[in-house]
Amino acid sequence: MYIQGSDEYNYHLATYGEHKNFGYKDFIPMFKAEYFDADEWAVLFKQAGARYVMPVAEHHDGFQMYRSSVSHYNTYEMGPKRDLLGEMKASFENNGLIFCTSSHRAEHWFFMSHGKQFDSDVKEPLECGDFYWPAMPEPGHHDLFGSPPDQQYLEDWLVRCCELVDNYQPRVFYFDWWIQTAAFKPYLKKFAAYYYNKAAELGYPAAINYKHDAFMLGTAVPDVERGQFAEMKPYFWQTDTAIARNSWSHSVNNVYKPAVEIIRDLIDIVSKNGNLLLNVGPKADGTISDEDRHVLLQIGDWLKVNGEAIYDTSPWRIFGEGPTKIEEGQFTDGKEKVFTSEDIRFTVKGSCLYAAVLLFPDNGIVQIRSLKEGSIHFHSIIKDLTVLGFDEKPAWERTGEALRIKTSSVRSPHPVVFRIEID
Repeated sequence: MYIQGSDEYNYHLATYGEHKNFGYKDFIPMFKAEYFDADEWAVLFKQAGARYVMPVAEHHDGFQMYRSSVSHYNTYEMGPKRDLLGEMKASFENNGLIFCTSSHRAEHWFFMSHGKQFDSDVKEPLECGDFYWPAMPEPGHHDLFGSPPDQQYLEDWLVRCCELVDNYQPRVFYFDWWIQTAAFKPYLKKFAAYYYNKAAELGYPAAINYKHDAFMLGTAVPDVERGQFAEMKPYFWQTDTAIARNSWSHSVNNVYKPAVEIIRDLIDIVSKNGNLLLNVGPKADGTISDEDRHVLLQIGDWLKVNGEAIYDTSPWRIFGEGPTKIEEGQFTDGKEKVFTSEDIRFTVKGSCLYAAVLLFPDNGIVQIRSLKEGSIHFHSIIKDLTVLGFDEKPAWERTGEALRIKTSSVRSPHPVVFRIEID
């Protein structure tokens, strides 16, 4: 809204007037979250099959969604006049969900800087504690190397992060990017030591999510934003993406992914030793849109039937088979992947190998080539083979070409999972 010439900038002028008279801060009284109910959210997320939930504590704008002694610009003192993060923590944990949180404040170093380029309410003097402070000249949206944060800003960043640890004890603490720059490194190490030691002192497991090698491999969990890995990794990792294809927030222009696309991505990610963190953009009144709710409940319905192939599983010797190649890296999930009936993903738990067919064939016949007679990957004896969610006992045989499974009544627009019990 402060970038001159952008659609958002022009919309703001037409709707609210000049920025010097109505700026970003003036939206705060309009943010009331009047229908927000953390218990309703908890019930929905459990129905969706979530195990851990990660509300954003502070985003790039610098407005804290929790009670804070560091800044007055928070939801406890302004807007809703509620500790939204605290309410979520209590409700989620009461409902058996693991509470986590995230900080995206690093980019706040320059996030409001465009407002200094014209007559707006973002203007000097700005001091530590001000909502817009420091609004430093932007070195480039994805780059803090050219204009690194100073000591005062970094110390403020560190104190905010430690306050979240002290007051909310998240089991996972997620960071957005920009923290990988050299200026942040000493403060990242201080934070990690503080967080991990505090968790050990209080007796709970803790982990940090990071991007772009901000932490040394093995000291925290790497995250791939809106993307995946093409192959299985020997280390645990996470994808974060959103239900909306074009936004992280609720907006009237959201393009929603169908549930089946997210389910397929979930299966692919888990088969490669990863987790899926799925973003939901609530409305300002505290409600979750019908579109988001519909997608979440469809995912939950699938997991109720097939969750044993996802939860508490391990990757197998190979992640899967099939012709569809996954483009590796961040921001690669803009278009829906076109899977075939030959695209199959594996997970394992105990004596069961699970094979998820990402697009179940119309003729009900599945061929798993990795499990053929003489396979270099599979030398076990198949004791039993069943289909999760279906009563039919499928016919099967192993040949030199594949494990051939024939079903007559199994049909589904969603992935179908075979449970293969091994002797």
